[in-house]
Amino acid sequence: MPGPSVRRPISLKVYSITLSLLILMVIVTALSARNLRSLNNEVAALSNYYIPLDQQAGSVDALVRQQIVHLERILLLLQSGKPDRAAIEAEKRLFDQRGVNADQVVDSSLRLVEEALSSKEISVNRVALSVLKRELPDIQEARQNFHAGFAQFLVEAVEGNPRSVKVVRDAILRDRDAVNARLEKVIVALQDVVQSSARRAESEERRAIALNWTITLIAGVLGLVLAAFITRNLVQPVRRLLTGTRAVEGGDLSVQIKASSSDEIAALTESFNTMVAGLREKERIRDMFGKYVDPRVVSGLLEDRLAAAGGEKKNMTVFFSDLVGFTSLCEHLSPEGVVRLLNRYFTVMSEPIRDQKGILDKFIGDAIMAYWGPPFTGEREHAALACFAALDSRARLDAFRALLPEITGLRRGIPDIGVRMGLASGDVTIGNIGSELSKGFTVIGDTVNLASRLEGANKEYGTWILMSEDTRRLAGDSVEAREIDAIRVMGKSEPVRIFELVGRKGDPNPLGQPYEEALAHYREGEWDAAEKGFASLGNDKPASIMLARIAYLREHPEARRADGVWDLTRK
Repeated sequence: MPGPSVRRPISLKVYSITLSLLILMVIVTALSARNLRSLNNEVAALSNYYIPLDQQAGSVDALVRQQIVHLERILLLLQSGKPDRAAIEAEKRLFDQRGVNADQVVDSSLRLVEEALSSKEISVNRVALSVLKRELPDIQEARQNFHAGFAQFLVEAVEGNPRSVKVVRDAILRDRDAVNARLEKVIVALQDVVQSSARRAESEERRAIALNWTITLIAGVLGLVLAAFITRNLVQPVRRLLTGTRAVEGGDLSVQIKASSSDEIAALTESFNTMVAGLREKERIRDMFGKYVDPRVVSGLLEDRLAAAGGEKKNMTVFFSDLVGFTSLCEHLSPEGVVRLLNRYFTVMSEPIRDQKGILDKFIGDAIMAYWGPPFTGEREHAALACFAALDSRARLDAFRALLPEITGLRRGIPDIGVRMGLASGDVTIGNIGSELSKGFTVIGDTVNLASRLEGANKEYGTWILMSEDTRRLAGDSVEAREIDAIRVMGKSEPVRIFELVGRKGDPNPLGQPYEEALAHYREGEWDAAEKGFASLGNDKPASIMLARIAYLREHPEARRADGVWDLTRK
């Protein structure tokens, strides 16, 4: 039968989950790279352009302020009565040097602005830098005007024209204020650019952190969703299968697991359901045929544990029983009553056999055949178990007699009934025996025939349970028994010592020893001692039989055998 189709295999689900995680990782990496690139750009703009320009603007401002300091010193020197020309000349040189340095710094700033505006790798605030590009030459021009006014002032001061000195001095102060104003404007603009860039860098950093946390949260939620998906689609079905397997192991064959997906687990679930259905069918067959054949035989045949084809030779114990008084009882019953009686009788008498692990082989009229032995029981216990079953069957007979009025509908004139049983142990052939169209799993052999003959031998000795010497030996001290005789049954040339099963170990057996002592005298041909021994047993039926036999042998000494074996002439 083709297996169930797999439309969405587990490998595809795992691949989809892995692909989803990879896509999420790519998105996270791309967004992180974008934020990092923006952050790096702002940091590069700050470190390469904005901060150096701000520092250079500060340097220009410092140089201009130093020029003003030198100017103030020269003015103080000129106001003294005797100006120190050397000191004035020294201050002038320093003033000029500071001016040169300021122009160099401005030129450097212009080159840096040009570099920033032309850069393709670093994105900058082009508007602010363009404004700065226009402002820097104006600062340089204002500073140069201030410097030229200072030179003019010195000339006027040397010539000693007070009016000209005042005019030039006022012009210098105006140029100084102009330089300071332009510098202040540029410095403020640069600080705005630096702060703005720093804020953007900080914003990018916060955005990167927020993005990372957001992606982490999304990944966590997605992980929980995937975990729930895996649990629902992979783990839970496996758990259901495990639960179902344990239920089947415990004997519950009503389990039916619903497939909730279309993957390999669903195919496994359907296969499991098919397997359980097969087990249910086997159990149904076992239950149905278990009413005709022992369930263990059915199970063994279904599971190929029994040698059904060729048969096997095994040492076993065979049991036969027969209902005494059945024929006379049937004369008072209808056919339905006879069937009802037999069914109830077989039910009562079958229970001890099954309780003691026996195999009910067949019902023959009112007779029961059963057997014990491997593989259904241990090799050393089959004889004892068969004896226990026979004793339990005998014990249940009184309860069955009490049920006869209810079963038969008879209130009086009910014949007395009893059960004769025979037990024999030895090698048998076990297997499926019959024609090609109809077979039965049973045992055959001399041991089976002997058990049947011993059941019949009970009629000769007035006993209820007889067993062979091998059964007595194998049962050992688990039962109480007494030897009855040595006989040769019909169809068997070898003599068999037979024993009456009295009870379980420890049960009373008062007749056992005196009977066996009398039997020993009988076998030696010591008739007087044998008669005395058997007569001492009172109304014991086997003893009565032996007394009658001794009397016969006294009259017919030629009938006595040297081995003391008695031939049974009927089954």
